[in-house]
Amino acid sequence: MSAAPVRSPTLRPHRMKKEESFLGKLGGTLARKKKAKEVSDLQEEGKNAINAPMNPSTVDIHPEDTLLEENEERTMIDPNSKEDPKFKELIKVLIDWINDVLVEERIIVKQLEEDLYDGQVLQKLLEKLADRKLNVAEVTQSEIGQKQKLQTVLEAVHDLLRPHGWTIKWNVDSIHGKNLISILHLLVALAMHFRAPIRLPEHVSVQVVVVRKREGLLQTTHVSEELTTTTECFDFNFFSPKPERDAFDTLFDHAPDKLSVVKKSLITFVNKHLNKLNLEVTELETQFADGVYLVLLMGLLEDYFVPLHNFYLTPESFDQKVHNVSFAFELMQDGGLKKPKARPEDVVNLDLKSTLRVLYNLFTKYKNVE
Repeated sequence: MSAAPVRSPTLRPHRMKKEESFLGKLGGTLARKKKAKEVSDLQEEGKNAINAPMNPSTVDIHPEDTLLEENEERTMIDPNSKEDPKFKELIKVLIDWINDVLVEERIIVKQLEEDLYDGQVLQKLLEKLADRKLNVAEVTQSEIGQKQKLQTVLEAVHDLLRPHGWTIKWNVDSIHGKNLISILHLLVALAMHFRAPIRLPEHVSVQVVVVRKREGLLQTTHVSEELTTTTECFDFNFFSPKPERDAFDTLFDHAPDKLSVVKKSLITFVNKHLNKLNLEVTELETQFADGVYLVLLMGLLEDYFVPLHNFYLTPESFDQKVHNVSFAFELMQDGGLKKPKARPEDVVNLDLKSTLRVLYNLFTKYKNVE
């Protein structure tokens, strides 16, 4: 019987070694690829963490803002600051104020950057606040036309603010570039200058990312930008502590039904004297807002003629009206009255409570004057 063929003992081990070698190489390759991917992901994560402030989708800026020339810079609000309740409140208060001022123009602002950048709304807002007409085209579609309009509007704003010591923190390019920080600085300044009947949140600050291009590379820094404060060094500040409540606060809050009685008594009092000049008042809050009747009334009560060159007989601008009311307040103090609790700007802004306070002080002192 013939012997069974003998298989070479080296064949299977050799095959196993080959398979092991292949699997080992495959496993090593996969491991290296996995490790390389982990390293790549880690590097990408690190790069994103560093460049996050410059990421347009993260900070909600326009794509062109990342295309900087050498030594050029862009600023944007840190995303976390946009979620600050005070920051959100500031924007809401300003938007509501603008819409209240422009209600007759049928203009509704929803987003400050998108609605104010071309100068159209800013033009209408300034014309309404300052009671003056600007010599600009009503509608401009081109970028050049928009910037020309902005230039005219901002020059008019600067003429109003600079004499009062304001630092200008905006320009045509930043407003037209939809820079929210610049737009907010401008609106806060206008609200304070014109004594807007609103209360802005105090101490609002935001973190701003500043992106600069130096030697072809983008560099970022973070700075804190103060939008509102409580600085008491300016006369036009309205963030000062709330004044003590008086009888008129109580009247408005708890006895509005008696308000008509008070108004009727004061109207009777002022007409008793203004009728001597063939003048008559029917609406207290509106007819005293330009200061003319206040000045004339003081002359009648104190029995003297007020020289016409001392006030504006037909005031056209907000500042002229404030001048008249301020001058009337000076005449009241000269007559022995204390400095009025109300501010001239409040009277000009048709604040009824302020107007009633002023007239009631006159009534108390001069009610028996014939």
